[in-house]
Amino acid sequence: MESVYVDKHYNLVVECKQGSKKAHYELYKLYSKAMLNTAFRIVNNLDEAQDVLQEAFLDAFARINDFRQETTFGLWLKQIVVHRSINLLRKRKMELVSIDDEQIEIADEDYDDGEETTYKVEQIKAAIKLLPEGYRIVLSLYLLEGYDHEEIGEILNINQNTSRTQFLRAKRKLIEILKQKGIVV
Repeated sequence: MESVYVDKHYNLVVECKQGSKKAHYELYKLYSKAMLNTAFRIVNNLDEAQDVLQEAFLDAFARINDFRQETTFGLWLKQIVVHRSINLLRKRKMELVSIDDEQIEIADEDYDDGEETTYKVEQIKAAIKLLPEGYRIVLSLYLLEGYDHEEIGEILNINQNTSRTQFLRAKRKLIEILKQKGIVV
C-alpha cells in the first residue's frame, strides 16, 4: 500500500508561485518563528539568526518555482535555513578537526558516567549556548534538527565519523557544563 503525502500549505505555495504577496506573508507568519529558532541554534547569535532568516525567506521566495512540492514547504525552507546558517559559520572560519576511526572507538567506550540525570529545558538550552561552536552545531543538527551523521557530514563538509565524534564530545562537554553549574539532579 502506497502512502499518500499531503502538504497542508500546498495552496499557499501555489499562490506564491502565482505571485501572491499575501501568500508570501502567510507562509512567513507560519514558519518564521521556527526557522529563527533553527538558525539561532546553529549560529548562536540572535542578530545573525535574524539575518539568516530573512535571507532564507528571500532565497526561498525567489526560487519558489523550483520547489516541486515533493516534501513540505517547511522542510524545504528548513534546509535553506540550515545551509545559510552553516555558510555564515564558514565565513567565520569555523574549523572541525578530522579524526580517525580509532579515536571514535575510544570516545564511544571512554565515557559513561552511569548516572541518571534530569535537567530543565531552559538550563540545557543555556548550557548548549556555552558549547564550542563546532560541538554546538553538530549537537543541534543531530538532536534538535533531526539530521543523521551522514547528512551532517554533507552539510558541514566533514566525514560522518567526525560528526559522530564531535557529537560525543559535545554531549560530554554539555554534561560537564551542567555539573559545573550544579544543574545535575
